[in-house]
Amino acid sequence: MSNLFSLQGRTALITGGSRGIGRMIAAGFLAQGARVYISARKAAVCDQTAAELGELGHCVSLPADVSSVAGAKALAAAYAAHEPQLDILVNNAGAAWGAPFDDFPESGWDKVVDLNLKAPFFLTQALAGHLRLAGKQRVAKVINIASIDGLSVNPQETYSYAASKAGLVHLTRRMALRLIQDNIAVTAIAPGAFASEMNRDARDRAEEVSAHIPAGRIGVDEDMAGAAIYLASRAGDYVVGETLVVDGGVTLTR
Repeated sequence: MSNLFSLQGRTALITGGSRGIGRMIAAGFLAQGARVYISARKAAVCDQTAAELGELGHCVSLPADVSSVAGAKALAAAYAAHEPQLDILVNNAGAAWGAPFDDFPESGWDKVVDLNLKAPFFLTQALAGHLRLAGKQRVAKVINIASIDGLSVNPQETYSYAASKAGLVHLTRRMALRLIQDNIAVTAIAPGAFASEMNRDARDRAEEVSAHIPAGRIGVDEDMAGAAIYLASRAGDYVVGETLVVDGGVTLTR
């Protein structure tokens, strides 16, 4: 029981790991003993974050744009140059777009759906061999970062974002049924309000946003890290295809 939440000796790759929720998860994994690789589109920011997190443990920057299949394959190849197997993949890279219904552009649709929904599938596919190799020793993990906006309706006109996150929740179930055959458990996390570049309201107006959250506050780093560590560690080995809601009770009030 003392090692139930340990990640000692495990490897993890986190997309969108340079800031926000991805960085929270990376820091948590490092604290639990994992060797962590983070990826982000902006190389300089990714490198800087890896250097900062390197004070906590083994953290390597692998800049990449995973919104295309070619980009996903390139990241898989870059990771393979460092490690023979992958214990934990966190598909966190994401984008959002808001516009009125009558004006919503195709570019806003494609950018969001490509990164939020297509990338998790094809990156997991590209890394399947590394995950299967890890699965020969213990349960390997794929954790998709969804959103409560994929579970309940947000008043904002973020059509492609809501659709992509709802799709990711269902994709998690479908992938889970297939990959558990290879001892790979696929799950998802649906965050609520966490301070980030994507959720600027939570970042810049935390007190105002907190007034609408039953728990009375926005999420903090430990809340997200704890959820991800649970799913990534031995503690979460029997959780398959589920989406863990981490939102302070918001979805109960919508």
